[in-house]
Amino acid sequence: MEKPHLEEPLVRILESRHHDPFEVLGRHTLGNNSLVRVFLPLAESASIVESSQPLQRIEGTDFFEWRGAPGQVPDRYQVAWTDRRGHQHCSYDPYCFPPQLEEFDLHLFNQGKHWHAYKILGAHPHSTGGVDGVLFSVWAPNAERVSVIGDFNNWDGRVHPMRSRGGSGIWEIFIPALVPGNLYRFELRSKRGEILVKNDPFGTCFQKRPENAGIVAAVSGHVWNDSAWMKERCVKDWQRSAMSVYEVHLGSWQQGDNGEFLNYREIAHRLAGYVLELGFTHIELLPITEHPFDASWGYQTTGYFAPTSRFGSADDFRYFVDYLHQRGIGVILDWVPAHFPKDSHALARFDGSALYEHEDPRKGEHRDWGTLIFNYGRAEVRNFLLTSAVYWLEEYHLDGLRVDAVASMLYLDYSREAGDWVPNMYGGRENLEAVDFLRHLNAVTHERFPGTLIVAEESTAWPQVSRPTWLGGLGFSMKWNMGWMHDTLSYMSKDPVYRHFHHDLLTFGLLYCFTENFVLPFSHDEVVHGKGSMLDKMSGDDWQRFA
Repeated sequence: MEKPHLEEPLVRILESRHHDPFEVLGRHTLGNNSLVRVFLPLAESASIVESSQPLQRIEGTDFFEWRGAPGQVPDRYQVAWTDRRGHQHCSYDPYCFPPQLEEFDLHLFNQGKHWHAYKILGAHPHSTGGVDGVLFSVWAPNAERVSVIGDFNNWDGRVHPMRSRGGSGIWEIFIPALVPGNLYRFELRSKRGEILVKNDPFGTCFQKRPENAGIVAAVSGHVWNDSAWMKERCVKDWQRSAMSVYEVHLGSWQQGDNGEFLNYREIAHRLAGYVLELGFTHIELLPITEHPFDASWGYQTTGYFAPTSRFGSADDFRYFVDYLHQRGIGVILDWVPAHFPKDSHALARFDGSALYEHEDPRKGEHRDWGTLIFNYGRAEVRNFLLTSAVYWLEEYHLDGLRVDAVASMLYLDYSREAGDWVPNMYGGRENLEAVDFLRHLNAVTHERFPGTLIVAEESTAWPQVSRPTWLGGLGFSMKWNMGWMHDTLSYMSKDPVYRHFHHDLLTFGLLYCFTENFVLPFSHDEVVHGKGSMLDKMSGDDWQRFA
């Protein structure tokens, strides 16, 4: 059959490379008439429900059209169609709805100043014009085409291509009739024609491994009961109060009878009593942000807005925090803005370009960890990380964040050989963009969430880590004293006969203890990679160690 002659915009739809399918699909004025055009791969026939008007197929294609007098078809219309298996389908046409995102929101995000970007980007139940569905949006400025794929369209990128919102780099589409629980991903076509399937960077719920598609999340139904804790937290100064933190990895702390993971709710009940009995005031969770590998600690984050589904739902995690708060226990989350993994379904080369990372591997790759480094000089990347921090503190009532690997953020030559790093604009090794981001992070979180703690894991002598930004500091609440930890463990490992030669290991910390607001940690880092348990670090035989 001879290939039909089509206008260029229709050809781009057929080839799945149109940046704005709303230009072609939906309802349009054509001279004195109206035109309704839909693209329905695998459809046999189609019609407009409200007017019972049949849609005519453009021969040799999956385009269906109706042309007629204005007023015969309402502004919001439904399309009924029959697929090749004889199954009937009916829904509102996604391409008859106007843009849903406000221009001001797009502007703020591009400026790096939208603290609640997680409320506009991602997948959200949405209603417009009395029609319920889900609004999808994603930032992918270098993509040629972006589609939503999922269990509702047979994971077919031709069915729901998204609208580009111009220079903002954001794509959006409202799909009627979808509900919480639908699975989805984004399919992107790069400028080089590559087809990429990616998870939602702003996704708040993902399938349980080994599957990892996004899940449209319902609006939270959790009713908080920690108002007394939250009110007291606003006025409490933890720098002048007793504070003892229990670090815990939920996946290994306790498991079920058959080795299965416990639910957030079960863990809350078991953990609260244990922590109180030992006299701790806070717990610090190793990352529970979504990550691929069960046996890891969680530092390879792929979902910066999603509590891992290994232990239950988002509301289960809200219950976890709420339960601990009601028993007077604070909850701090280990948060990882320093680097992200190379997993193909996550942030790496998201739209076919180095979007979240640097293009130059001397700036964009952490060779020791096999991960990628965020491009803190890009406003949208800073906004992504900042809104992640705001999200956890606001939506889950967390009492603070422990910011992982701050030293790797501050230095351009961190763990690099000579010649394998790029100096800053002044020829130095300081990562000026990362410094600016950290100061901004601390200023925003301290202003918006009084009483919360932002704690730095920083292992160098960078000055004023825990001093206010207006004094030239980074603005953290506190800093881990890694030097004290290493000195103390080194001292305790020595035979008591020889310890009097090494008392300086205990006293050296007094020389600098007032330069920062220090937390004195015994970290998980000290009991892995063959370093032995805390007991193994003590001198002597088993009896002496237990003594």
